[in-house]
Amino acid sequence: MFTRVSPTQLLRYAGLFTWAMVGTPLLLVSNDFQSQQGLERIVAEQNFRWWLIAYQAFGVGYWLVTRALGVRRPRWYDVLLLLMLTACAIAVCHFSGSGLGGILLLVMAGVLPWLLPLTVGIPWLILQHLALIPILMLQGFKLGEAILQAMLFVGYSSFTFITALVARHQAQAREEQRRLNNELRATRALLAESTRLSERMRISRDLHDLLGHHLTALSLNLEVASHLSAGRVHEHVRQAHTLARLLLTDVREAVSQLREDGAVDMGTALRTLTEGVHAPTIHLAMPEPFRIEDPDQANVLLRCAQEIITNALRHAQAGNLWLEFRVVGGRIEVNARDDGRGASDPALGNGLRGMRERVGQHLGSVEIHAGHGSGFALTLSLPMDKPA
Repeated sequence: MFTRVSPTQLLRYAGLFTWAMVGTPLLLVSNDFQSQQGLERIVAEQNFRWWLIAYQAFGVGYWLVTRALGVRRPRWYDVLLLLMLTACAIAVCHFSGSGLGGILLLVMAGVLPWLLPLTVGIPWLILQHLALIPILMLQGFKLGEAILQAMLFVGYSSFTFITALVARHQAQAREEQRRLNNELRATRALLAESTRLSERMRISRDLHDLLGHHLTALSLNLEVASHLSAGRVHEHVRQAHTLARLLLTDVREAVSQLREDGAVDMGTALRTLTEGVHAPTIHLAMPEPFRIEDPDQANVLLRCAQEIITNALRHAQAGNLWLEFRVVGGRIEVNARDDGRGASDPALGNGLRGMRERVGQHLGSVEIHAGHGSGFALTLSLPMDKPA
């Protein structure tokens, strides 16, 4: 059963279970102040009310911030949710008069590596525990005792933080392995299609050059024999001549069909390339069927699609990628865009330069449209006819 649940989902459920256990003392405290009188009861009821609000807000915030953990890129509102979770945990510690808020911060430590870079996550981990020191001092701890208590929480949370960090790196390695495996499968599918096309062309040439020529010579010889024969022999020679011409026609039709059907199935390769990619979510659109006559052009399109997906995955921090292939006026057009962070002046790396070089060799063009905060867009145009 657990093999069907991803590690990030297990982390989420474990955090929610811990949060539920932290709330168990609420039931005990709610009964304690029932016997109190006067001002003490009013203060206890107010503390309990704020404790309950902070506790519930932490649960809702944790549910929201972990709903797509490891599936999509962190967004700006995830940082706001983390701020809210930190404030709620400290509030629980203050209004409960206990260290329960430190347990909630321990739960947060398992989330920080998934949402923040390491240079931000470590200071965040330390500072949120240092904020507990004045709260602990208000509860009667001396300064040294409060610092020691906070450092104990830092030690526990550090272990959780590092464990989550290792889990995130392993998840990223699995995603990278899955992506490379998809690229390998797509390349293998394209290679199989190219091999099939080459074999069909070889068979068609052999049929035309060998069998076709021999049947033509046989037909000519039977034509001559029909003029030199007489009687029943002439009738058999004429029938043999007719069969030879029919067989030659069948061979020519077979050769034509082999040449006409010799196209690379691009759709299979593209679907293999994009399947299993969880982040970003790829929205693939293409004609059905999507076949390309030239294997070299099919390889160019596949390599360009690989580079577009890699760019959205590694650099754009995109949640969605739209990839559309169209055949318009004897040209293949590729429109790609994502909802990532974009860039006002994107620098062309080796991948984009290599894409332009590949497309340029086939007299195609690549246009890049990007703006800061508006995602990355690319338009590729490639003629279907081979360059002379």
